[in-house]
Amino acid sequence: MGFVLCITTILLAVLDSNIVSSATVPIVRDLDPVHGVDRIAWLIASYQLAATAALPLYGKLCDSLGSKNVFIGALATFLAGSAVCGMAQSMGELIAARALQGIGGGGLMSVTMVVLRELAGAPKADGDNDSNGNRDRGREAKRESGKGDPGGKGDGSDRGGNIGGVIAGAGMALGPWIGGTLSDHAGWRWIFYVNLPVGIAVLVAAFALLKLPARTTRRRIDFLGAGLAAAFSTTLLLVTEWGGQQYAWSSPLIAGLLATTALSLGLFLWRQATAAEPILPLSLFTVRAMRNGFAIQGLVGAAMMGSIVYVMIYLQVVRGVAASSAGLFLIPMAVGMAVVGLVSGRLVAAGWSQKTFVVSGTVVASAALGLLATLTTDTSLWTVRGAMLLMGLGFGQLVGQLIQLVQDTAPAHQLGVATTGVRFFQTLGSALGAAVFGTVLSRVYASRGPGGPAGGISELTGAAHQQALHAFTSSTDVVFCCATGVMIVAVFLATRLPGAVRAQEA
Repeated sequence: MGFVLCITTILLAVLDSNIVSSATVPIVRDLDPVHGVDRIAWLIASYQLAATAALPLYGKLCDSLGSKNVFIGALATFLAGSAVCGMAQSMGELIAARALQGIGGGGLMSVTMVVLRELAGAPKADGDNDSNGNRDRGREAKRESGKGDPGGKGDGSDRGGNIGGVIAGAGMALGPWIGGTLSDHAGWRWIFYVNLPVGIAVLVAAFALLKLPARTTRRRIDFLGAGLAAAFSTTLLLVTEWGGQQYAWSSPLIAGLLATTALSLGLFLWRQATAAEPILPLSLFTVRAMRNGFAIQGLVGAAMMGSIVYVMIYLQVVRGVAASSAGLFLIPMAVGMAVVGLVSGRLVAAGWSQKTFVVSGTVVASAALGLLATLTTDTSLWTVRGAMLLMGLGFGQLVGQLIQLVQDTAPAHQLGVATTGVRFFQTLGSALGAAVFGTVLSRVYASRGPGGPAGGISELTGAAHQQALHAFTSSTDVVFCCATGVMIVAVFLATRLPGAVRAQEA
């Protein structure tokens, strides 16, 4: 029963981080038909930003309060945010409510992974262990040998992690379809209200049925480090969102934000080097596989979020596809991710190198994004479906394997912060990707379009309408070119991974 609760929670968290993407057009038409398109990036990024800012705290909160208490608190916050999102009356209110939802959602994925490990019965040496438990001796032997379980089964935590990764990947692709279907047939507010009955059921079941080891040792919580991480993430995102668009790069506001970003990053690094129990120990970055894994995970988050959002926007704005029908174009991606994720997980468990799938996944994803960069106003929709299937085959090799690579490489006593760290980079990458790609789209369209915001395309007629469609399509092509470049960098980093993953490899 506990396993079912965890998988349901992962699905809720992942769906809601993506469910808005195909409902952006109905939301904009209802709340702000004139300027709403220019705020889509914030609608997407606010959830990811809040999740990123809160994420570093969750590992230490689990250590101090117990994973069950933190799980319930994160879920309750997520449900409160969902309710407020459904009641929003303006884009500003909805963006703020999405941030509240993101604070809870940021903990659901990472804390659920902790709960899965504890439900799997990971052995404890004493009450002073971290909330993720320690690997058993068989796990250590497997990691030392660089091979997986010959039988392909692994321990309970591995199975939970693999299945969780596949569900997370499929949810990232299915979220927009569900969001489009609900917004078309029930109204966009139901993409948030639908969380309430499912989430409340999980919350009640967790209170009554979830049995986890009690926490007997209190640990320090580095609130200063978490605050500095949040300050860095927030100011960096504001720079990418406002710089060169709403404010000139040379304006005092952007200059101040850049200085604050640099200062908060410097202070965060100093804090992590001096804190007794840092939220992101700098020693993790001395391990080559881990530092490259963190970087690749961030790049994948940026490219994947950008590709899903802007494929949905292209289909609805340029091709006139309804939100629910646009979501169906992500089914090939979901199928590709689920199938290749399961297959690659089994092969790695049987002894195949994780590097093989990380390199292959980044290459295939780069090819898919390059194909999307060739879209025109009359490209065959089957080409779009084929590109999404190819993208699923690429990202499906990455979603679970990168987290597993970091976990297998991390020293046993730092497993929890390593898992939180890789999630931090993924969510930060997703938030930055949404903001940066949104800025690129707006600026390119402004320079090529007939004038006026992109949200007014549907109101244009004749030659102006055709010019706007071509300008918008070429703008999305630039976005996909940027995403392709991001993934090419990921390919290079993937080739730099060690051939066999071993703990504390420099």
